[in-house]
Amino acid sequence: MTEGTAVRRGRRPMSDRRRTLQRLEISRAAIRLFREHGVAATGGEQIAEAVGLSARTFWRWFRTKESCVEPVLSLATDAFTASLTRWPAGVGLTEHLAGDYAEHPDAGPDDFDLVLAVIRMSRDEPALRAIWLVVQERAEPVLAGILAGRFGRAAGDVAVRVQAAALNGALRVATEDIAAATAGGRRPPATQLRERLSAAVDAATHGVDGERAAGQGPTRST
Repeated sequence: MTEGTAVRRGRRPMSDRRRTLQRLEISRAAIRLFREHGVAATGGEQIAEAVGLSARTFWRWFRTKESCVEPVLSLATDAFTASLTRWPAGVGLTEHLAGDYAEHPDAGPDDFDLVLAVIRMSRDEPALRAIWLVVQERAEPVLAGILAGRFGRAAGDVAVRVQAAALNGALRVATEDIAAATAGGRRPPATQLRERLSAAVDAATHGVDGERAAGQGPTRST
């Protein structure tokens, strides 16, 4: 074999999909370890060992051990943006979300429990809180792009960006509310989880009035 035609030996490069799945597995393992031992007592090498990965590869994929939670947290925001892309014309957003989340769950039960676990831990772990907020921030321009296409406006339009921020905030508040409600390990029915998200989105899109906030239904003029 002549020089220049030599075949490069070694492992085949990992596909993007396989890398994404591997990162998700690492994320799941990290959250379980954080939940069991605490963030401070869990090292990157422990996480790598839990998934059969070398420490060198682990640190190449994740800049900090706390950043491992990002792939699992992204499942929640990705599901929300995906649901918006399926929002049909002539249907209210809260109505759509209630039905769409029943048909397309945001994540499997185990993954959703891990999302909630991270959010609960983030109350005492500023680094985890920062990752959660970064994940939320990254979703905002995606939401703006979806809304812009739906309403025929530019993604940079102030009104579109404000609406995207409001919906993003609704997802964050609803998810954090669910995390607080399940702190004791109790998992409410899926319908209740969807109702919390719908209520938050309704407040983001229509504002809040006293009777609706109290669960008494819309106000009526006399």
